[in-house]
Amino acid sequence: MSITRHLARHGAERPHAPALTCEGESLTHGAVAALVQRIAARFQDAPEGGIALDLPNGAALAVLFLAAAHAGREGQVLDPSWPAGQRADILARIRPGLLVSCGVDGDVRLSPTQGLAGLAEAMGAGTTQMIEPPHPDLSFPDPSFPDLPFYVGFTSGSTGLPKGYRRAHRSWTESFDADTREFGIGPDDVLLAPGALTHSLFLYALARGLDAGAHVILTKSFRPRAVADLARRHQASVLCGVPTQLALLLDHLAAEGATLDQVRLVLCSGAKWPAGRKALLSRHLPKAGFAEFYGASELSFITVAKGDERVPEGSVGRAFDGVRLSIRDRAGRRLPVGRTGLVFVESPFLFLDYATGDSPDLMRHGPEISVGDMGRLDAAGFLTLAGRAKRMIVTSGKNLYPEEVERQLELHPAVAAAAVLGVPDGKRGERLVAFIQPQERAHEGGGQVTRADLVAWLRPRLALFKVPRLYARVARWPLTASGKTDFAAVARLWPHGCELIP
Repeated sequence: MSITRHLARHGAERPHAPALTCEGESLTHGAVAALVQRIAARFQDAPEGGIALDLPNGAALAVLFLAAAHAGREGQVLDPSWPAGQRADILARIRPGLLVSCGVDGDVRLSPTQGLAGLAEAMGAGTTQMIEPPHPDLSFPDPSFPDLPFYVGFTSGSTGLPKGYRRAHRSWTESFDADTREFGIGPDDVLLAPGALTHSLFLYALARGLDAGAHVILTKSFRPRAVADLARRHQASVLCGVPTQLALLLDHLAAEGATLDQVRLVLCSGAKWPAGRKALLSRHLPKAGFAEFYGASELSFITVAKGDERVPEGSVGRAFDGVRLSIRDRAGRRLPVGRTGLVFVESPFLFLDYATGDSPDLMRHGPEISVGDMGRLDAAGFLTLAGRAKRMIVTSGKNLYPEEVERQLELHPAVAAAAVLGVPDGKRGERLVAFIQPQERAHEGGGQVTRADLVAWLRPRLALFKVPRLYARVARWPLTASGKTDFAAVARLWPHGCELIP
């Protein structure tokens, strides 16, 4: 099996049904199947190695990625925002057989303005009839190479070289089947995935939606108003996003006094969804079930927390379908219920290896893998994370995981985001500083916040040594390309790039 296993069937059975839409360009299931097949034939003749894709977000990138997978080649999805030196370093490490790019060094060069028509011409895949085939009776065979690599993705680390991680087809096809059991996504769904395909969440949503025969809506960039308009125009039933995007969309809907009544399911990943936003979500997406995932690039789905399940407060949910969890110490010994240790994962969704060198955070225990996250399981199997081992702060001789403090701060109605970092302190080892992004609007009674407000908020919720004494306001919150807080960039703001909160 491959991640393109059902494209031919959907193309033959529903040739004229919409399959892929991205800002003015659309393809039916018949057209996707034909285009992928013909470009895959070109990729099969390419020199040995992966197919590096250095392109802006859009339908052309989506089709090329699927075609590489269909050809049994490894799609290496580069980030166009990388500096030239970093890009050159990555290419030297992954050594693609073919580079498809908008730049002058591409083996295949695409114009970013020509879209799918330019793609067809550049790949020598046919005429406009190939984009919209006149005879939709398609019957190309499903390739079967479940253990071959099909994807190299890259983490969006803010310092150093991004880690390149490699996946085999089976890791995603098993995921497709598991999340069918969890969510029942099918051919009647319209799946809106308004994020960059360099982020595995949105690339997965593309492949998963087409595997199900759904209509997938992509965007070239994220703009809340445009996303709301797309959801209405196409009657989107499933919305995928990271918390930052979903929060911005909710802010837009709140400002307009609008709702998206047709959305039945919101899937959130990349960071913990702020508990204080749940009421706003229910108000503006009133018919939508909500599910958030805890996962990692190397591990894929780990846990899921569904809105209609009794998830303990602060938990990231139960094991995803097909996943087994254990908590172990650094010697590999399994820890009992309630004890905090390293989270180890065993599942069919795990990655193959790294394409750009090993990671010091990765640990193995037999078939189980840990990426250095710390947490505990309760008797019912719900996981609560303490934080990343590498983010642990030692203050006053005690170990502190800043994620716990950040989650409590983000429950405050005047706080949109928080980052807790340690700065050197001669007496305490490290001194806590809480960086705050204030809410743009006073949701749920929020407003201007003071240091005394924040200390008073935290003291009943945390042990005293976990309550920061210093608070700083950040005007423009640093984010990684995947929409997560860029902690390294936040740290660089101290002490002159932020405003102390009195």
